[in-house]
Amino acid sequence: MTEFFEPLQYAFMRDALLVGAMVAALCAVLSCFLILKGWSLMGDAISHAVLPGIVLAYIAGLPLAVGAFGAGLFCAVGTGFIKRNSRIKEDTVMGVVFTGLFAFGLVLFSRTPSDMHLDHILLGNILGITPTQVWQTLGLGGVVLGVTLALRRDLLLICFDPGQARVMALPDRFLNYLLLGLLSLAIVVSLQAVGIILVVAMLVTPGSIAHLWTDRFDRMLAIAVAAAVGSAVTGIFVSYHIDASTGACIVLVQALLFAGSLLFAPKYGIIGRRAQRPAASASIR
Repeated sequence: MTEFFEPLQYAFMRDALLVGAMVAALCAVLSCFLILKGWSLMGDAISHAVLPGIVLAYIAGLPLAVGAFGAGLFCAVGTGFIKRNSRIKEDTVMGVVFTGLFAFGLVLFSRTPSDMHLDHILLGNILGITPTQVWQTLGLGGVVLGVTLALRRDLLLICFDPGQARVMALPDRFLNYLLLGLLSLAIVVSLQAVGIILVVAMLVTPGSIAHLWTDRFDRMLAIAVAAAVGSAVTGIFVSYHIDASTGACIVLVQALLFAGSLLFAPKYGIIGRRAQRPAASASIR
């Protein structure tokens, strides 16, 4: 155990664990709303669409996070506009928009001389995060997490029953766009940790794990956060010891937890559900 916890003596590892835990908790909370709303592909779309914003912000001399947020919000709003004004379904619109924006970002990146590394943008570089970036991530992530939790009941209602939300006179359109804005900010916060590609898993897998274990939303949030933070910490330690990509190790641990939940979750797991049937039959007798 002493050898396993050896990385804690290094400041960059402590920073990585701190940032990883924040990003994991933030993405886990939002993933619960995305699962219930059926917006899993929206996280994929926005995460890929931020690339041109990053490159344009670099060209203009602006903070990269500003460009990433602007591009992500443009993707979300553009998807909604096209869906409302055409016969194309939402998932198809998202596929067209995010692939087009991602391709545009790759063209811009290839034509712009810079010292940015594309693999750091795509896969993240949490072990190379600077102290300034640590505080930026914690500050922005804390704000997004706080707003999401404060409005969780209203956001849950528009995700689970939009009709009831309108009957209760909730500003459903505003809350939808607010959720999209929070999602865009979460992706911006997560880029340094896991990059454009792997943030999709961070926004989908924790909520999927929790959804297999419970039907209660507050409990779902707690399970998702515990699974995501545990995966982040474990993945960072494992990546240090086997000298592998940190973001990929975090996502791989999450995937293993999902596989275990799919098999052994008591109510909705494949094996767990079968194991409960004999017990239920015996209690009936």
